[in-house]
Amino acid sequence: MFQNVRAVLFDLDGTLVDSAPDLAGAADKMRLDRGLAPLPYEQYRPVAGAGARGLLGAAFGLTPDHADFPAMREEFFSNYERRMTERTYVFEGVADLIDAIVRRGMQWGVVTNKATRFTAPLTAAMDLFKSAGAIVSGDTTPHSKPHPAPLLEAAARLGVSPAHCIYVGDDERDIVAGRAAGMGTVAAAYGYLGAAADLSAWRSHASIKSPVELLNLIG
Repeated sequence: MFQNVRAVLFDLDGTLVDSAPDLAGAADKMRLDRGLAPLPYEQYRPVAGAGARGLLGAAFGLTPDHADFPAMREEFFSNYERRMTERTYVFEGVADLIDAIVRRGMQWGVVTNKATRFTAPLTAAMDLFKSAGAIVSGDTTPHSKPHPAPLLEAAARLGVSPAHCIYVGDDERDIVAGRAAGMGTVAAAYGYLGAAADLSAWRSHASIKSPVELLNLIG
């Protein structure tokens, strides 16, 4: 699966950038606004990959079927929008990895379930993404991951066959989507996996413990 790789696609949060501090801050502000004590950051980080669902669950025990969830989610989104680049940073080794991919004449891009509302300003604010050939958000296509449609859209934008792409992500949905798209899949074991994650059950083609380890796979 890692022969003749022409393009590398990545998940965003938990794979390229660590946005958990800003996501946690957005949820904790909601607690503070209600006179509640802040929660330890360690309670937020493992659920950061689940977005509003995960953060509101950690902050308030709120589930998507609760009547207050839509309004609380929008409040969370507004809080996050105002602070999304305050404490978000690129994971160590990612910049070197992207430089190496570009030097090898390969293309790269992003496929995330994050809505364009957040993806566009976040990636525009970070120099890392200037060389990305495709940025596909969760609302770019009619389906989001684990459906393969966003990955196939990214491959089409790059003009590369899915068979010559690999997809790297820190969630089981990433691996499911990548396999369904016919791509080689790599689990980012350094991301927001959560305590219950069992990478062996994801059936990824490979896993990496740091971003630069990917270079060993793609030669």
